[in-house]
Amino acid sequence: MAKAVYAGTFDPVTLGHLHIIRRAAKLFESLTVAVAESTGKRTVFTAEERARLVREEVSDLPNVSVVIFEGLLSDLVKRDGFDVLVRGIRGVSDFAYEYQMAGVNSMLMPGVDTVFLQTEPSLQFVASSYVKEIASLGGDVGAFVSPRVAEALKQKIPGFKP
Repeated sequence: MAKAVYAGTFDPVTLGHLHIIRRAAKLFESLTVAVAESTGKRTVFTAEERARLVREEVSDLPNVSVVIFEGLLSDLVKRDGFDVLVRGIRGVSDFAYEYQMAGVNSMLMPGVDTVFLQTEPSLQFVASSYVKEIASLGGDVGAFVSPRVAEALKQKIPGFKP
């Protein structure tokens, strides 16, 4: 079986991310969740905090590991010998972006396949950026993240009450 990697910012890890991780864990011998250190995005959580939250959420999955990476994903893939990139798709706009990214990745990493997994319909509209905005305005994010992540958000965002 193939060795897969699912990379992202995971700021914070959402129920949509977790849905993709759990499905991918069933498909591959091993799955590594790669948390991007430096993303160009302004993050609420440090890379270490994001990785810790993901680890806590997937601790029941023996074939899933979590790493932090910096730089190009292609460097991590080549270094650690991954065969497959897992990408989550929420809708058509995600697919257009991810399809282009898969083309670039195939040029950077010949022989590494990209597998797209669609989130379940109830999670199609869940995005980390929405979670952070809702939390910053004092809204309830319980439909988008686990209680553990909601509590972590409460510690980071003043005025947020999960």
